[in-house]
Amino acid sequence: MTERRRGRPPAFDRDRAVLEAARLFWQRGYSGTSTRALTSALGLSTSSLYAAFGSKAGLFEEAVRTYAERYREIYERAAAERDLEAVIERILVDSVHEFTQPEETHPGCLIGSAVMTDSTSTLDTTAYVAELHRSNEQTLRRRIERAIREGEPAGGTSADALTGFVQTLWHGLSVRSSMGATREHLLETARLAQELIRRRLGSSGS
Repeated sequence: MTERRRGRPPAFDRDRAVLEAARLFWQRGYSGTSTRALTSALGLSTSSLYAAFGSKAGLFEEAVRTYAERYREIYERAAAERDLEAVIERILVDSVHEFTQPEETHPGCLIGSAVMTDSTSTLDTTAYVAELHRSNEQTLRRRIERAIREGEPAGGTSADALTGFVQTLWHGLSVRSSMGATREHLLETARLAQELIRRRLGSSGS
């Protein structure tokens, strides 16, 4: 006799389940997304959902961390580039590509979603995202400070000012993406910003 299977069904795709759950959370917020809506969207029974994620809160946290942490990875990869211009290019260009992922592979913008004003008590989404931004900013600032110590940019370059400029660009690109700007348009803006930064880094600092 074949033993009855328990927990997740054989065709369970965790990445797809997290994506579908994220879409619902982003649209409706945590409280507005019922367990019934999740099981329907994911094609799971309630028991299978709990077996896979522990709880609705566990699924929510995994969805938030899965998509938010991609930006931390972008900054960390960029900081490993050999020169400062490449660091800034990677941050802006890779982030634009992340902002504009196709719907079938991405749930949309977390920052502008309902989740930001409604989250489980086990994860304060606003605080979590704020910490993520601070961490990314620190990663960039440390890399710029290293470049300055090594004499890479022109004299007079301020690590604080350049970090702030890049972060302001990043947030602006994110907002414009959430308002429907195309990838091509955002990349054009990023390239213009890169050219302005390149000129400044190579100037005499006057």
